[in-house]
Amino acid sequence: MPHKIGFVVVSSSGHEDGFSARELMIHAPTVSGWRSPRFCQFPQEIVLQMVERCRIRKLQLLAHQYMIPSKVEFYISESLPEYFTPYQAERFRRLGYVSLCDNEKTGCKARELKSVYVDAVGQFLKLIFHQNHVNKYNVYNQVALVAVNIIGDPADFGDETNITSREKLIDHYLGHNTEDPALEGTCSGKSDYISPLDDLAFDMYQDPEVAQIIRRLDERKREAVQKERYDCAKKLKQAIADLQKVGERLGRYEVEKRCAVEKEDYDLAKEKKQQMERFRSRVYEQLQLHELVDAELMRRPLDLPLQPLACPSSPHHQPPMHSLPQPEERVTENRLADPFLQEKPSSHCLDVSSQRPTVDRPPPATDPPPRTHPESLPYDERPLPVTRKQLGAAVSEAERRDMLGDEARRADAAGEPEPLTEKALREASSAVDVLGEALVAGAYSKTWSHREDALLTLHKQLADTPVGTPKEDLKSMLRAAVFLVRRAIRDIVTPVFQASLKLLKMIITQYIPKHKLGRLETAHCVERTIPVLLTRTGDSSARLRVMASNFIQEIALFKEVKSLQVIPSYLVQPLKANSSTHLAMSQMALLARLLRDLGTEGAGFTVDSVMRFSVQALEHRVREVREAAVGMILDLYAQHRALVLEYLPPDDSATRRNVLYKTIFEGFAKIDGRPTDAEMRAQKRAALCIFCGERSESFTEEGLDLHYWKHCLMLTRCEHCRQVVEISSLTEHLLTECDRKDGFGRCYRCSEAVSKEELPRHVKTRDCNPAKSEKLANRCPLCHENFSPGEEAWKAHLMGPAGCTMNLRRTHVLHKTPVLPPGKGPAATRAGTSGSKVGSKIPTPKGGLSKISSRTYTKR
Repeated sequence: MPHKIGFVVVSSSGHEDGFSARELMIHAPTVSGWRSPRFCQFPQEIVLQMVERCRIRKLQLLAHQYMIPSKVEFYISESLPEYFTPYQAERFRRLGYVSLCDNEKTGCKARELKSVYVDAVGQFLKLIFHQNHVNKYNVYNQVALVAVNIIGDPADFGDETNITSREKLIDHYLGHNTEDPALEGTCSGKSDYISPLDDLAFDMYQDPEVAQIIRRLDERKREAVQKERYDCAKKLKQAIADLQKVGERLGRYEVEKRCAVEKEDYDLAKEKKQQMERFRSRVYEQLQLHELVDAELMRRPLDLPLQPLACPSSPHHQPPMHSLPQPEERVTENRLADPFLQEKPSSHCLDVSSQRPTVDRPPPATDPPPRTHPESLPYDERPLPVTRKQLGAAVSEAERRDMLGDEARRADAAGEPEPLTEKALREASSAVDVLGEALVAGAYSKTWSHREDALLTLHKQLADTPVGTPKEDLKSMLRAAVFLVRRAIRDIVTPVFQASLKLLKMIITQYIPKHKLGRLETAHCVERTIPVLLTRTGDSSARLRVMASNFIQEIALFKEVKSLQVIPSYLVQPLKANSSTHLAMSQMALLARLLRDLGTEGAGFTVDSVMRFSVQALEHRVREVREAAVGMILDLYAQHRALVLEYLPPDDSATRRNVLYKTIFEGFAKIDGRPTDAEMRAQKRAALCIFCGERSESFTEEGLDLHYWKHCLMLTRCEHCRQVVEISSLTEHLLTECDRKDGFGRCYRCSEAVSKEELPRHVKTRDCNPAKSEKLANRCPLCHENFSPGEEAWKAHLMGPAGCTMNLRRTHVLHKTPVLPPGKGPAATRAGTSGSKVGSKIPTPKGGLSKISSRTYTKR
């Protein structure tokens, strides 16, 4: 099973003082990582030696927030070159590269975690960093790497030297032996499964000591599952989830302590140090209290200096680098040395108040995620937060959350929620009167499992309420339940949030209809909870955002809620300028989905309200919100063209200077089937057939000749001399230009060219259609019909859908068909076809179009 692979730094092309590449060998919340020298030359290079020859499955890079390389290349090798130099790559095989974003979207305030799936075997990995992205913070044009993680499988040669070196380096690097289950991650029964505990994000958030305990507990959980001790496995699973929150909090405290030291605020640093000591001690006490770990398990790992590995088989032994500076002295002593602690009944969860991490990262799951093929997912991206050095409000909030009362701890140990405080009693007095203090105390508990249990208990009570209960009692229970639901919707713990949604859905769809409480109570439920739910759509957790949005969409379509038209009125309220990006995007997406489901007729949405909201959203500071508003306007335009245009400025050159309005009006053109500005400019750049007006980029000199010869609807080929002439001048051509002009004469009645052999009979029969004066009508020599005068009338007659029926080029037919005799209607035959074979194909003249009449290129 792939697991985290230890490594040492063999070489780097350079570094800034205090930011050596050896920092990459440590994964912790406070690491600074490697930085290139100031104003360095590119590319920069780092070479890593893994603890063993292995098959790499996954590489992870944590980029700096503003010292960002444009791309990073990966090379792998079985051994170092004979004469190792930083830029020598003869024995390294290139795996590929990844590009890193410039971080402009976040204002250079977040770090990018890039994960790359590979399949390559070797023991040396080389990273090559290319030119940095330019931004106002990176004044020295540096690149940096905060952390690198290698995940793979052993691929041993089979000799003992490799195994020995592996054990030696693991002991040196991780501070424990090769049997340490931390190297194995979470077993899922699949050989290609990668444990979340081996992910770089886990170590970069966790206190290192707590991370080791989590890994040990995960090993014990796997053993319990194998032995079918599922109660124990469940308890360990809960302990791991709670310990993750503990580790994240301790990691945050450590960062705050380091920031205080940098500011030389030593009082604050001491305070944070003592706070960490108290918190760690209390958590470890509970771990032992619940018989989850022993003192030996929680001994702090030794802080050993890290040295690069020099294998005995290597041709050149590299001198050891100076050891890393020792980290700040740890203040937590081994408080668990005393084994004589009083045993108490264990609980299924730890009494640890949770703090939401600043990044959407779910806890490690016990079940494997869906298998993803590397070919379909070359890499993924996860933003990580940048350490902020403003401590004020964050410190006070951490202090408040860290203060757990003795009363609460004693209650948790006994498996019951702690009593309500005086403030809580005042706040929830009406709910206590109806539901009882015990249930409300559970909903107010500092232990999330008690809060969840209270909501589930209330759900069962309401569902089991018998029909016939007095209306006043039913309404009182409903309003008390909505009060607790409204509070639980704000809960940061996912199970509690889910339980609140489950309870609210049951109240609206079952409790109210069952007891026939009516629209007023439904409106009370919706109006008290929807505003709070909308704020959760802007949560930092993507999972909670999706849950809140989907729930709002679901209940908006319930017939009990749809008739109230309450939810649409909240969604079209203008976006606040200081609202978060997540909140604004969620509101836009939710509005778009419900607009498609409900429409703008009698469901709460109107064209006026939606357009006012959308036009205001076009001015939002976030680009994604503006783009979503454009999409909403286009969707609405497809249904209500005239009404939408009333809310927009006129479509002129001044308006189109704004990119958003230009996009909107071009979208309107596509919906209407009109060419956009870009398409019109492209048409203008293309050549112009001077006869039919068609434009095409294929109309080169040769392309135009081909168009004239075969396709132009305004032209035809003379049957007698093979010249291409305008149809409008075909009669004049036969009488004055054609090689056989001596064989034609003009009929005084229809004014068309008729073969002299046929002319006497033609005049005598008087069957031809009389022509009109040129000022009154044009005369078509193909269909022998009169039509309105003028040049444009020729185009309409020869090219229009209801035009000349005898213009065979309209249907792209290049074969001769029976034609009309001169002067007759559609049943007549064509002039000058005597002796020509019906259906025969007209050959192309030799020399291309050299015989084309000069009139072909000049308009009449």
